[in-house]
Amino acid sequence: MPVSRNYEQELDMLKDEVSEIKQLLRKFLKDENTPDAPPSASAQSNHVDYDDSDRHIGAIYYSGQYNGQKGFRWDPQKRPVDQLLELDSDKAAKILAALGNKQRLDILISVLQGPKTGIELVDQLHMGTTGQLYHHTKALTGADMLVQEERGGRYSLPAHRTLPLLLLLAACSDLLDASHYIELAEARNDAADYLGHSEKGYDPHHLLWAVLQNSILEHEAGFSSEISIVLQKDGSVTVSDNGRGIPVQAFPNSSRTPVQAVLTELSHYNQSASVSAPGGRKGITMPIVNALSERLSVEVKREGKVFRQDFKHGIPQSELLTIGLTKETGTSVTFLPDSDIFQSVLDNVAIKQRIMELQSSYSKLNFEFLF
Repeated sequence: MPVSRNYEQELDMLKDEVSEIKQLLRKFLKDENTPDAPPSASAQSNHVDYDDSDRHIGAIYYSGQYNGQKGFRWDPQKRPVDQLLELDSDKAAKILAALGNKQRLDILISVLQGPKTGIELVDQLHMGTTGQLYHHTKALTGADMLVQEERGGRYSLPAHRTLPLLLLLAACSDLLDASHYIELAEARNDAADYLGHSEKGYDPHHLLWAVLQNSILEHEAGFSSEISIVLQKDGSVTVSDNGRGIPVQAFPNSSRTPVQAVLTELSHYNQSASVSAPGGRKGITMPIVNALSERLSVEVKREGKVFRQDFKHGIPQSELLTIGLTKETGTSVTFLPDSDIFQSVLDNVAIKQRIMELQSSYSKLNFEFLF
């Protein structure tokens, strides 16, 4: 006779066992491998109970442990977001400004890797003089961000400052791309620097010429023989080539890809990969095309796959996604010039004229134009 099982009861028992294991694990992590911390750290290491009584904005819970030479640990803590938003912005800005000084940040990062003498810091950071170093170390030691051994010995980071600095650097690493987006937003505000001045308004064809220039460079390098231009009914335009395709593998220790770098980093390009508009002080590159477009999409055929990423005003709207398989290679860019910046639209007569000029210069490059 089959024995009936009470699955609900078994599930409850399993949940209790998992809960006990979690409690034992928390106790083990608290008792074992806990680095010695200076007395001043205890005031920051307050255990918190997690509850739902926070105000409407919520709360942030955090903890951490650094197992380096001068280990330090934060037990779980809670800060109401309302409280964080009420910080003295004047003082907070001074802290960020002080740490944001490149030479001071370089000093902190250097001693974080290991204690250094003043001479070692001057040599490693190429400061030139010890006087210049002294100016910064004096400020950092006075702020309890650096300590120095007796009689002018080595500089190091106080143990209780190590973890906060590392967390700040971790936050910066997650916000690095924001610096590129700020530059793109500034490019939109300073469009005249790139597009020049005209009584008729800015000419959107300069964006198209810049995209074409990149495909032509691929041809000049010996990797592309065909360029296709399709003027879409909605005013957007697609430029495709059969080159190698922009590399898609993410950079080391990053989720950012060369595709995103090509379309968002103003420093990525040299002058040969840009075009100049009459009266413009700066060259128009792919990031500028991206920034001055209402939307832009890039598709890359490479390594047997088709990849796609979408942007709006230069800001990624998606990750680089795999959308298909292919035996071909190449890059396709579709963009719509922003109507808030450009009063006119792309014109097929102007595009035909440009293609004729390019064909006379590149006899082995085949052009296709559809509209």
